Amino acid sequence: MKRLSRVLTPSYLPAVIAAFVVLVAGILADNQNQVVAEARLRARVAEELNPIRSKLEANVNGNIQLVRGLIGTLVTEPGMDQKRFAALSRSIFTERSQLRSIAAAPNLVVSLVYPLKGNEKALGLDYRKNELQRAAVMRVKDTRQMVLAGPVDLVQGGRGLIGRFPVMINAGGGSNRFWGIVSAIIDIDRLYRDSGLLSEQPGIDIAIAGRDGTGAEGQVFFGDPAIFKHSPVGMTVLLPGGSWRIAAVPRGGWPTTAGNAWFIRGLIVLGGLMIILPMVLTGRLMSERQMNIRALRHSKAQLQELSHRLKIALDSSQIGIWELDIASGKLLWDDRMRELYGRAGSTRETYEDWRSALYSDDLQRAEAEFAEALETGDAYNSDFRICLPDGSLRHIRAIGSAYIGADGMRKVVGVNWDVTADFETRETLFEAKRMAEAHSVELEAARHRMEFNALHDPLTGLPNRRFLDQVLAERNRHFAPEARLSIFHMDLDRFKQINDTLGHAAGDEILRHAAELLRGNADARDFVARIGGDEFVIVRQDGGMEPDAALASRIIEAMSVPVRYKDQECRIGVSIGIAAQAKATDDLSHVLVNADIALYEAKRRGRNRHETFTGELKTAVFKTKQTADEILRGLEHNEFIAHFQPQFCPRSLDITGVEALARWDHPSKGLLGPHTFLKTAEDINVVASIDQAILEQALFQIYRWEAGGIHIPKVSVNLSYARLHDENLIDRLEQLQIPAGRLSFELLESISFDESDVTVLSNIRRIKELGIDIEIDDFGTGYASILSLLKLTPRRLKIDRQLVLPILDSPAEKRLVESIIDIGTSLGIEVIAEGVETLEHAHILKELGCHGLQGYAFARPMNANDLATFAFERRWLAA
Repeated sequence: MKRLSRVLTPSYLPAVIAAFVVLVAGILADNQNQVVAEARLRARVAEELNPIRSKLEANVNGNIQLVRGLIGTLVTEPGMDQKRFAALSRSIFTERSQLRSIAAAPNLVVSLVYPLKGNEKALGLDYRKNELQRAAVMRVKDTRQMVLAGPVDLVQGGRGLIGRFPVMINAGGGSNRFWGIVSAIIDIDRLYRDSGLLSEQPGIDIAIAGRDGTGAEGQVFFGDPAIFKHSPVGMTVLLPGGSWRIAAVPRGGWPTTAGNAWFIRGLIVLGGLMIILPMVLTGRLMSERQMNIRALRHSKAQLQELSHRLKIALDSSQIGIWELDIASGKLLWDDRMRELYGRAGSTRETYEDWRSALYSDDLQRAEAEFAEALETGDAYNSDFRICLPDGSLRHIRAIGSAYIGADGMRKVVGVNWDVTADFETRETLFEAKRMAEAHSVELEAARHRMEFNALHDPLTGLPNRRFLDQVLAERNRHFAPEARLSIFHMDLDRFKQINDTLGHAAGDEILRHAAELLRGNADARDFVARIGGDEFVIVRQDGGMEPDAALASRIIEAMSVPVRYKDQECRIGVSIGIAAQAKATDDLSHVLVNADIALYEAKRRGRNRHETFTGELKTAVFKTKQTADEILRGLEHNEFIAHFQPQFCPRSLDITGVEALARWDHPSKGLLGPHTFLKTAEDINVVASIDQAILEQALFQIYRWEAGGIHIPKVSVNLSYARLHDENLIDRLEQLQIPAGRLSFELLESISFDESDVTVLSNIRRIKELGIDIEIDDFGTGYASILSLLKLTPRRLKIDRQLVLPILDSPAEKRLVESIIDIGTSLGIEVIAEGVETLEHAHILKELGCHGLQGYAFARPMNANDLATFAFERRWLAA
């Protein structure tokens, strides 16, 4: 208790409070570190789980779509026999599907089965009389909705999902009649394997709940049910008519401690000691000081009691007493005085004895002080050094006062004592004080350096983002209160290429060069900062030497001058967005956001330029963002669909192929053409995803048309430059079922086929090896030359409609088109004319030797079902 009370004294109380604060802060920091580590781990688990969920969802829905394609044909041929049914079913079983068997039951009696082998007993099964399946079948009939059940154990072995589809046929008069049902079994083990559930995952355990599509409330049918009880990362697998709940945890469960926990705790302990130990030492010194003060007070109280003992105390003390008769010069020393001066055994001393003992450096001062005391009669007080007989020095303190003796003579009495130890202690303390003051100066300088470093970029020396935030929040400390400010948000162009090719040292040199240019071009009152990466900001107030646009143009011109780094010449540019306050009270954080919007517009319009923020620009940016969000949502909901425009032989008028065109089936705006979304899709880099969706739909329709007895010789699909430049393009194509000679990729002529672009040339070569033709689209509007045609050897050229439309009235345009046809024919390349609007166009192109026609004169783009009907009924012949 005594020790505890001593710790809780006021001297140690700040240290105790600091220790408590450090302890609480350490606990909070440790908990926060744990939360951050867990969040990172959950993000990694989600990143690994999402592709598996997507594959599982895509595989189930893909199988359902294959069966629905078969049902579409069955609706048009309700009386098909087993042979026809088996041929159609075989065509969808060749897909990369997990279908195990499929059966059709007109009037609820199974009469069509594929594969027949092993399923012969199913023929003739009347669902209305089967107790096990009657309830589910009648639900399909009553609800007219597909029902997906399972996973269930199958009678023929294994486990699977059972999908039952109602088949409705046209009964005339605009009404539909219930024909029967189609049942399809999906092999659940193949589904698990193809979706990646059975592969060795690098670090997660997975479980799935929701038997019969009941979602999270259903039973767990895959994985360990305990996974759902340990705070898993969960996602929903959307299924027709229901859903599953898929969950995952790290392999072995969630770790209880973050990997860097002990390192963080060590830093916390070290920081706490650096705070607490100095405070403990300060408290101890304060405690000792209080003790000394109390001792002095106690001594004062005892002073009177001790005064009458002074004479006795002096006799036994270390103080020497002396007395001088001023008139006679007679000096009396006691034994202690003689010991102090090294004259033990002497019997008589004079003033000269004292004077001769003084140290030469102190002689004049000591005598002057003594003479002054004698002259004025004031108290004598002096410090000096004396030389002992052995040559050593001793520090002496002397005090005295004059009085009139009993004989009427003036005398001086005083004392001397050795203060050598005190002097040395004082010198030590003085030196310690000097060093402490010097250390304090160094600490103050270090504080200023730390504040500077915290608010400035170490590479360029410019203010950093933190400093910028302070300036924006406390504008009146840096700019005139009534001034209107404008903000320049700048981003270096081509900086990443320099950083990636020449290294970070070159990138750092470019950043320092850019910082110097901005300092040199900005006004002295302007605030210039580097806020991260290759981004810079200038905050300037109105009334400058030049308008904002002039300054931006000058900066762009200065940045365009090449910079030499070692033996390389580096060229950069800068895009600048400018926004200004309408009035001095406008929120600067909003102005910075507006400058960022203007910067985005400058980069969108080709970079190396400046744009000034306006209300119209903000509206356009928000509209573009809304369109981008809708495109991303549309991709998630499969709203991008393929329409097909036929191509015809000019002589036989037979369909020689179709071109697959992207259309957006917008939920509120209806069917939209590429001009409404293609530019925004390019900005957000999803054109490749749209191309992939159209390609997959086109491949599916080829097989579907073939199953319906409609032969389309060729389907052309656009291939964007982004996909052509993708190193993984061939791997993705190899995973698709592509019929040889039936697919063609259209490349825009505006694409530059640079021989140095190894990826593009390699992909074109390997595309041809896969049996896919190459076509040049919009020929006559881009970069293609005869050498390009010889190098690429495309199968077809498509003359752009801008060249085809004028041939009726322009002989020059007609001769140009004829020349293109002759060039293609001489190189063995088929030539297809786009934009054939009239039969007169078709007649002229036929005479010119064109190999194919495409345009509104024969058919507009249409969906897959309409094209099937169009081709089956050969409607173009009527036109």
